[in-house]
Amino acid sequence: MAQGKFVAYYRVSTAKQGASGLGLDAQKEAVRSYLNGGRWRMVDEVVEVESGKRTDRPELARALALCRVHGATLIIAKLDRLARNVHFISGLMESGVEFIAVDMPAANRLTVHILSAVAEHEAKMISQRTKAALAAAKARGVRLGCRHRKIAAQAAVGAQASAVARRAKAQNRAADLLPVIRSIQAEGASSLRAVATTLNEKGVPSPSGGAWHGNSVRRVVELDC
Repeated sequence: MAQGKFVAYYRVSTAKQGASGLGLDAQKEAVRSYLNGGRWRMVDEVVEVESGKRTDRPELARALALCRVHGATLIIAKLDRLARNVHFISGLMESGVEFIAVDMPAANRLTVHILSAVAEHEAKMISQRTKAALAAAKARGVRLGCRHRKIAAQAAVGAQASAVARRAKAQNRAADLLPVIRSIQAEGASSLRAVATTLNEKGVPSPSGGAWHGNSVRRVVELDC
């Protein structure tokens, strides 16, 4: 039986599907059936209307942030709603969020790691073939256009972006928590201790995983200065 807190993520490919519920209803039903029974709480349900080929999914980012804030598990109806490309898979692994795929409940972070490794290998092979083709074309005297120069530059940019992402990981938790803290302050919490008390009452884990105190709230707030 399901235990703990969950954030559900549903994705549909078109605005028409989102409005009609086509595909969305089936995903919701699959999640409800999986969670039937046990002691669990649904923190939120997030719906994304997006193409599976894109990586900039704001609603997925919001769902992951909710999971981190509440210490919840991300639950999806089908694994292929997530595992489409190396950028997303890497992002999921770095987010620190646990997930459950209803159609493959035995899948875990190891599964995601394997998917990421396969996708990364495929991406590298494509990059190597592209570079080899460009080098061969250049050797034949073909003048490379702007698009091809951009492709060559993207490999270096990607490596730099990966390093930046790792350095930013420590700040992501604070970024997730700041909106929650600001909301509590807006509701009348006049001191850091009062904010800490409210966070504990809501069951939101602190960055260290323990209870909140005035000082732990201050450290998060100071990152916004």
